[in-house]
Amino acid sequence: MITSQTLRQDYDQPRKCFVVGPIGDPHAEHGSPEREAYEHHLGIFEQVIAPACEKYGISAVRADGIAHAGDINEQICRHVVESDLVVADVSGGNPNVMYELGLRHITGKPTIHIGEAGQLPFDIASIRTIRYQRKRSHLAEARKEIESALEAGLRDGFELLTPARVLRGLQTGDGMAYASEVGDGGKEEDEDAPGLLDDFAVIEGGLDEMAADMEAITKTVETIGTLTEQSGTEMLDLTQANASMSARLAAVARYAKTISTPAGELNTVAAVFAERMTTMDAGVRAALGLIEMTPPDERGEGVEEFLEQLMSLDEAAQEGLAQISSFGTSAGDLVRVSRHLRKPVKEISAAVKQLTSAITRMREWADKARALAHSATA
Repeated sequence: MITSQTLRQDYDQPRKCFVVGPIGDPHAEHGSPEREAYEHHLGIFEQVIAPACEKYGISAVRADGIAHAGDINEQICRHVVESDLVVADVSGGNPNVMYELGLRHITGKPTIHIGEAGQLPFDIASIRTIRYQRKRSHLAEARKEIESALEAGLRDGFELLTPARVLRGLQTGDGMAYASEVGDGGKEEDEDAPGLLDDFAVIEGGLDEMAADMEAITKTVETIGTLTEQSGTEMLDLTQANASMSARLAAVARYAKTISTPAGELNTVAAVFAERMTTMDAGVRAALGLIEMTPPDERGEGVEEFLEQLMSLDEAAQEGLAQISSFGTSAGDLVRVSRHLRKPVKEISAAVKQLTSAITRMREWADKARALAHSATA
């Protein structure tokens, strides 16, 4: 049976673990959400993560424990990339945590995921995550699970997700065990495992698909808009002619029938677009983090094109969202006109909801891309 003592003898080099997770605000007012978040996650660090690491001679540190002076964002990125091990608390899907986690994944180094039960974000729900509850007994169990994961990793090598798996929907395949700097250095990497250029190619391909989705969405919105305009003209003619209510209702029913198909298509494409966004998010954030850490004069030729691709996609997405949101608002009023419109309007509203969430993330990509492009020319 392997013990902490034998592990320390076999691996006597200093071991470092960087803990990624929500920090909260220690200076916030007592009882405030920020202060409660600080106290909760500090407790997880002190009662669960740090003791588990210490058992195997691994030194754990959080971002607020970095002692060196300097730019904190740069220091965090370097700790995320360079540390032997990262333990990531993904509770609540904090955007900064997900960005740092994506950056870590692209390094191919050992990472252990933990999270509060019921608080795991959807986009990493398929990754094995040690779950904890706030009760003391449950925290003890979580610490033991981390210890078991460390023991197995130090003994056999850590089995890691590659960035390609993240980009392709976080689906586990025939998983490969990567030799880690923390553990067994005797294993060789799978010759077929994707490298960084392969991963960036996957990202670019995914962005091309998202651009195609956005184009399809825009065309469908234009079709619905044209049909709506035609229906409006017909209804105006009927009103001016003092047509009967039955005649007007028949016109509304025809309109509802004509937009049913494009409304369904819109919802379907919006769902695909949102799913691609979830699949791509961690990889794109990791790529942006890698670019940020690379001096502008050392970036490859494709970086500028990649950043431009993100910005162009965002512009198209914002325009498309503005169109569909405007129509979705007016379409909501149409439901009160006739029951015939309920189904197509429901489809359109669902599409608006999915696109709004996805495009919000895309705006974050584009903002980062613009900042990086500006820094390269400044």
